[in-house]
Amino acid sequence: MPVHAAYRSTAGAAPGSSSRTTTRRHLRARSIGAVRWRRWAAAAITVGVVLSACSARPGRPSASAASATYVSGPVAHTSAETSPAAPTANTGEYDAVLGQSSTKAAASSPTRPESTATSTPAPPPRTVTILASGDVLLHPQLWAQAKADAAETGRGAYDFGPIFAGVAGPVAAADVAICELETPVAAPGGPFSAWPRFEVPPQVLTALKQIGYDSCTTASNHTLDQGAGGVTRTLNALDAAGLRHTGSARSAAEAAQPLVITTGNGVRVGQLAYTFGFNGLERPVGKDWMANLIDVPQILTAARRVKAAGADIVVLSLHWGAEYDHLATATQRAQAAELLASPDIDLILGDHAHVVQPMQRIDGEWVVYGMGNQVARHANPVEASREGIMPVITFTEGRDGAFRATSARIVPTWIQFTPDLRLIDPAAALADPDLPDSLRAQYQATVTRIRSAVDAYGEQVPLAGASAPAGG
Repeated sequence: MPVHAAYRSTAGAAPGSSSRTTTRRHLRARSIGAVRWRRWAAAAITVGVVLSACSARPGRPSASAASATYVSGPVAHTSAETSPAAPTANTGEYDAVLGQSSTKAAASSPTRPESTATSTPAPPPRTVTILASGDVLLHPQLWAQAKADAAETGRGAYDFGPIFAGVAGPVAAADVAICELETPVAAPGGPFSAWPRFEVPPQVLTALKQIGYDSCTTASNHTLDQGAGGVTRTLNALDAAGLRHTGSARSAAEAAQPLVITTGNGVRVGQLAYTFGFNGLERPVGKDWMANLIDVPQILTAARRVKAAGADIVVLSLHWGAEYDHLATATQRAQAAELLASPDIDLILGDHAHVVQPMQRIDGEWVVYGMGNQVARHANPVEASREGIMPVITFTEGRDGAFRATSARIVPTWIQFTPDLRLIDPAAALADPDLPDSLRAQYQATVTRIRSAVDAYGEQVPLAGASAPAGG
């Protein structure tokens, strides 16, 4: 900011003064003027030295140009003191506006003092880490475990906290953590139901919030399992738990309202969610806004709206693909390429397959085709359906103000069935020197399978943190 200072010096004698007094005042005024001029010249020279030093940097003017114009534009200063400018004609007024130019100081001083000014380093670029996870798909065995845990902890009728506790660390560490809520929730006391029409304990939402999730997507093939009432009840429960949501809506106005989460450092992350279908169920006539179906042109329009609402980053969650297939379908890959070609979509997160699918970088942006299950207990589980990933994507702000993905890592997960149902981070567990050999072999094999699925398209995505097992 330019620093301004005006000094006034009146050298004339007061009426009626003696000639001696007049002379002394005149000499004193001249002395003051000389001192002020020297101070102004020294200050101007100092600024000239600073600019001359800066001229050696790329993109700066040459040293000769800097010495010819000591001050050009606003100058920041570390001192509150200001120096007077040269006296203006007739008024004796000093106008030290350091945003003006002057070449007088160079001619009036034989030497230049060394500059003591220091440049202020530019602030580091802002970053944001986004973590996501696979299907939260509750089966009866899971809510039976939550009921047993509640009896131990004394926290209500159903306590899902112990089930999710094993991944609380990485979830809480993310700037934005996104869960995928596969099913509608019931009233707190039930009744509850599983496949084919789910209606699960809402207490799971309390646990998700407590371990650090910020939002949940609600667009899945089970969104309409309990009709419009189930959609409303689920969104009401998410609100009560303090979890943001997108993918379904209670009204057209809510559906049109973009979901944007602002992080602690001011980065705005927008979210969208869509599904391939509703298991043969239809949205009510005239209420297509109730749940989002995948339609590429509509998604692109919605993404533009979220960016226009101020989002720096837009994350798109898609419930898609073929169940139990570790590779993306041709439709998934074609849709991902088309969607990531838009400047309004920065990351795609996939669910539904119940097994881990590859990650792929397309023109610098990531698609996670399938994150597997976060928690589930299928009636006839296959080993792969016990596995999942939590991708951790870091975005960094560029000089142009745009955010780009600069890092991608994964946290592998595995669902332990006995003695208690628990969500495990096997990579972190492998770092425990006291881990039994039988579990070490199990966890090592799990991590190896997960990494093989994630890297099927050649990306070689590393594990998050320093807990990667040797050779894993």
